[in-house]
Amino acid sequence: MNPARPLQETHDAQVHLDLRGLKCPLPVLRTRKALARAAPGTLLVVSCTDPLAGIDIPHLVHETGHKLEKDTPAEGGRVFTIRVIGDQPAGLATVSSPVTV
Repeated sequence: MNPARPLQETHDAQVHLDLRGLKCPLPVLRTRKALARAAPGTLLVVSCTDPLAGIDIPHLVHETGHKLEKDTPAEGGRVFTIRVIGDQPAGLATVSSPVTV
């Protein structure tokens, strides 16, 4: 990962997120943050080398209501292409009420 430029926006509504070299849970956490900041319709292209990202990122995309357009094997990892759909919740956290007994 290039720490100086982890997010790179291009003119055609794409955001490239280079997460190579990061280990679980960082790839999914940074992907979640990027999804929350991206405008609807943006194409988020995420490069990962963490083997667990193959499970975690598709699950995150499903749970947040975005669209996984591609999951492509790449040298030493995977590249996920995610379409940001509408105004989705930024995360899966829920507010719980204290339980009284």
